[in-house]
Amino acid sequence: MLPFPHLGEIGSATMHLLLVIGVGSLMPLVVDPQRRWHRAVLLSVAGVLALRYMWWRATQTLAPADFSLDMMGSWLLFGLETFSVLGSLSAFLILSRYKLRSKEADAHAEWWGNEEPRVAILIATYNEDKEILERTIVGAKFLRHRSKEIIVCDDNRRDWLREFCAELEVRYIRRPTNEGQKAGNINHALDRLAEDTVAPDFVAVLDADFVPHRGFLSRSLALFHDPEVGLVQTPQHFFNQDPIQHNFNLGRSYPDEQRFFFDHMQPSRDGWGIAFCCGTSSVCRWTALREIGGFYTESVTEDFMLTLALQNAGWRSVYLAEPLSEGLAPEGLKEYVTQRARWCLGLMQIARSSLGPLSSNNLRLRDRWSVLDSILFWTTTYPFRIAAIIFPLLYWFFDIIVVDARLPDVLSYFGAYYFWILLTLNFLTRGMVVPILNDVSQLLGAIPISRAAFTGLVKPHGHPFSVTAKGGDRSKVVVQWHLMMPFLIGFILTLGGLLFGIAFDQFATFSAGDGKWVILFWSLYNLLVLAVTCLACIERPRRELHVSDRPERAVFSTDGRQHELWITSLTMDTVRIRGLQIPPQTRGHLVIDDIPGRIETYAIAEVADGLRLQLLPTEAQREAFFVKFYADGLEPGVTEVKLRSLARDIFRSIGPRRD
Repeated sequence: MLPFPHLGEIGSATMHLLLVIGVGSLMPLVVDPQRRWHRAVLLSVAGVLALRYMWWRATQTLAPADFSLDMMGSWLLFGLETFSVLGSLSAFLILSRYKLRSKEADAHAEWWGNEEPRVAILIATYNEDKEILERTIVGAKFLRHRSKEIIVCDDNRRDWLREFCAELEVRYIRRPTNEGQKAGNINHALDRLAEDTVAPDFVAVLDADFVPHRGFLSRSLALFHDPEVGLVQTPQHFFNQDPIQHNFNLGRSYPDEQRFFFDHMQPSRDGWGIAFCCGTSSVCRWTALREIGGFYTESVTEDFMLTLALQNAGWRSVYLAEPLSEGLAPEGLKEYVTQRARWCLGLMQIARSSLGPLSSNNLRLRDRWSVLDSILFWTTTYPFRIAAIIFPLLYWFFDIIVVDARLPDVLSYFGAYYFWILLTLNFLTRGMVVPILNDVSQLLGAIPISRAAFTGLVKPHGHPFSVTAKGGDRSKVVVQWHLMMPFLIGFILTLGGLLFGIAFDQFATFSAGDGKWVILFWSLYNLLVLAVTCLACIERPRRELHVSDRPERAVFSTDGRQHELWITSLTMDTVRIRGLQIPPQTRGHLVIDDIPGRIETYAIAEVADGLRLQLLPTEAQREAFFVKFYADGLEPGVTEVKLRSLARDIFRSIGPRRD
C-alpha cells in the first residue's frame, strides 16, 4: 500500500522526499550537535537509510544473473557502491561522537608549576626557501613558552641555511644521508638531542612552512597533565587559498578542503580515542618517543604510524581543536594531487606493516578500526568517483544497463538517503558538504589516488617519494592539460553519448522503462561536474600575500603633519589606507599597532578610496610583521560555507580577477 494512496506512485515518492527534507530542515531547532546522543540519533537514521537504499539496490535494480554484459556492469557498479557505503557507515559511526578539549586545557594550564618543561622545537626542512623558513623560525622564537630550543633539521645540507640559523641564533642540524625521508630526518635530530647533557621533556614538530601561534606550546602542553598522554595534535590552518578556493575565487565563502577533517573528523575521532598525529603542529612526550624508538620509517605517512606505535606501547594520542598554527596549503593542482596520493600510499604501507590492522601487535580493536576506516576511505571514495563517470557511458555507447530502476523508487530510496545525508552532515559540519564542489575536489585526484591505493596494497614499497613543492613562480595563468585531459575526454564522451542517444532515438526506446530518467539525470550531473573540474584545472595567477584580518587604525605622517587613517589592506610589503590623497613617491612614516617604531614608507599610487604605500621595514619591524600576521590572532580564512557569498564568488570567478 502506498503511504499516500491518493497521490499515485510519483506523488507518494515525492512526499517521502519532502518529508525527509522537512524533518532535516528542522534540525537546528531541536538538535544540539555537541550532544552525543543527538548526533547518534541523526547518524543512526543516516545508517538506516543507507542500508535501506542498498537493500533496494540489491533486490530490485540489478540485472539477472545470466552472465551478460548487463549483469557484469550492473554487479560491478553495485560492488563498488557497497564498499563505498561501508566506508560511509564507518564514517557515520565515527562522527556520532565529538570531543573538544579547550576546557580541559584551561583547567590544567601550567600544571607543571614554577619549572617550565623543556621543549625542543624541530623544524623539518628539505627544499623550502629562505622566506618560508624565516617566518616559521621567527614564529617559534616568539612563542610565549620560554623554556624552548629551536632546531632546524636540514635534510638537504645547505650552507646558506646553516649561516642563516646562526644569524637568527637557533640550532642547526644536518645529516649526511636521506634515509627514511622526513621520519629519518627527525630521528637523526632526536639522536643528537639524546646526546645533550639535559634531554628535553617534550618535542614539538613543525613543517618548514608552518608558523606556530604564540600559545601553541602553552595550550598543547596543558593536555600532558595526564601521564598517559604521549602526543597532542593540533589542527592545521592555512593562510593561503588551496587550488580550488583560488581558481574559483572562493577564499571568502568556501573553506579549504581540509577543514572537514581538522574541524570535524579529528574531534570525532578523539571522542573514540583514535585521533592521530598529522605531522606538523604536534607535540610528543620525550620519554614516549624514546620508548618506541622514534618515528617509524615503514611508511611515508610517518605521522599516522607514529600514533599507532604510541598506542601499541600504551600511550594515548589526543586532539586539541584550537587554531594554534598556520601554514601553506598546496599552491598548485599538481602539488595538491601529489600530496594526497602520498597520503594514500602511506596509509597502504601502514596497512601492510607490522602495525597493520591484521598484524599481530598490541593495538586495540578501535585502533585497527581506525586504520580500516582510512583504508575504506582511500580505496572506495576515489575509485567510485571514476566509476560514476564511466558507467553511464556504458549505456550510451554499448547499450549496457547498469541500473534498472523505477523513478518513484529512485526518489523514495536514493533521494531520501541522499538528502538526509546532505542535511545531516551540513548541519553537523556547518555546511561543509557542497554538491558539485565536493565532487570536484575528489575527482581531481581520483586517478592518481586510486592508482596509489591499489598499487600500495599490492606493492607497498618501491614507489617514488615526492615532496610537496612550495613557493615558485605563480604569476601566470597555467592550464594543467595533463591533469585536465581525462575529465575533458569524459565530458566529450558524455555529451556525445547524450547527443548520440537523442539522434538515434535510443533514449526514447530505453528498454529499462523509468531507468532512462536515472541515466539522463546522471549524465547531465556528470556533465556539470566534469565541466567544473576542467575549469578547476585552469590555474589563475596568484601572489601569496597575507592580508590583515580586519581594518585597523594607523597614524601616517608626512611633511610634519599627522593623519589618523584606516588601514583597509596590509601585507608584508604594502599597505592600503583610506581617506588620504598625496602624490606618488611622497615619503612619510606609518605607525601601526604591534609594530615597533615608525615604519618608513612612500606612496606608490592613488586608489579609489585613498592611497597605496610601499613599506620599508627594519629587521625588527619585519619580525614584528611576521608575528602580527602569522603568530597572533585567530584562524585565517573561513571555517564554514557562506552560501550567500558562494554563488556570487563563483560567478565573479568567470571574469578577470580584481585584487
